[in-house]
Amino acid sequence: METEAKLSFLDRFRALRETQFGSFVPVLLALAAIWGYFGLALPLFDLLTGEEETFRAIFLSPRNIYNLFMQSAVIATLAVGITVVLLLGDIDLSAAATAGVCAALLGVLVLAGVPGWTACLIVMALGTFMGVAQGILVSYVGIPSFVVTLAGLLGFQGLMQKILPTGNLNVGNDFVRGFARVLIPDMWGLALGVLVVVAFAVANLRQQAQRGTRGLERDTPFAVWGQVIAFGVMVIAVILILNSYRSLPLLLVLLVGITALLGWITTSTPFGRSLFAVGGNAESARRVGMKVKRIRVAAFGIVGLMAAIGGIFGASRFGSVSYTAFAGGSLLLEAIGAAVIGGTSLFGGRGSVWNAILGALVIGSLGNGLDLTGASAADKLMVSGAILLLAVAIDAVSRADAGSER
Repeated sequence: METEAKLSFLDRFRALRETQFGSFVPVLLALAAIWGYFGLALPLFDLLTGEEETFRAIFLSPRNIYNLFMQSAVIATLAVGITVVLLLGDIDLSAAATAGVCAALLGVLVLAGVPGWTACLIVMALGTFMGVAQGILVSYVGIPSFVVTLAGLLGFQGLMQKILPTGNLNVGNDFVRGFARVLIPDMWGLALGVLVVVAFAVANLRQQAQRGTRGLERDTPFAVWGQVIAFGVMVIAVILILNSYRSLPLLLVLLVGITALLGWITTSTPFGRSLFAVGGNAESARRVGMKVKRIRVAAFGIVGLMAAIGGIFGASRFGSVSYTAFAGGSLLLEAIGAAVIGGTSLFGGRGSVWNAILGALVIGSLGNGLDLTGASAADKLMVSGAILLLAVAIDAVSRADAGSER
């Protein structure tokens, strides 16, 4: 009986993971647990001093939530790009170094007098080229992606040091700094949130109608509208919290917009469906006529582009470019961890770019909360490693059980 109950639980867990929105459940539960723990563990007020600075210790305060979202933006940008390659079953270890090279070049260009928008376009083109070059080596030369991108990691780290001999460069260009500084007025932010929720509802209803037309099983009205209401509550709540401190940052609007575009590409276009097909079984995809090599090159190009955008966002937020912040720190591991914690499988064929943002919030929340509790760097690394291992273990167990049944 115990074995049957166990199998029944695993069956239900796999069924939940395979649904369109089921992959969001584990990461949302993890995020809720982290926020709940730190929200209760950290004091709301310092009764001894009553100084304003002590309000930094309030994990769930609007001020800290605002900072948390901004801190997680660069990680999320890279994680969204890395997710595209993970869907193929490949990996990109050079994403953070690519972002660093692009950010460093951006700083040099604006310092030389190049207009900010022109410099951004140049580094985005460079990032795409760097990604495509690695994709060609993986697809047409046949070198494993781990080896190619590891070589890219080392080479791009050296290139960044060449661009920044001192290891640091201030970026004072108004256009570049504007990504992090520009705030959306409160009412416009709420209007934008309502528009996003309406678009989500329309997309859901349209999808259900298409499934009905094709004779496929449709979700119940309760499930459809439940998803819309839950999504709407989260979106409006986040905007209200951000408005209560400052306002909705342009940086977050751009991140969500780019992710929405990639989300549409990966789920509603032939190229996106090819990503999942190649990740599920590359040989089968090749036999049905898919251009597997071109798909891989394009995926690595997307990662390079997202890395460049992440470099621009980082330079805008920090107001400077440093080797430690990009290539020499933990940015790469945090970005990969965010994608995996978000539910993207390292084995390919399953994942969502939206989940990468939630995974970045999990990573960022852990770091932020542990910082506020005074935890050491060693504690932060161990906790983050344990969470990442747990996420990979859950994915491996669910796949192993599914494979044993076949």
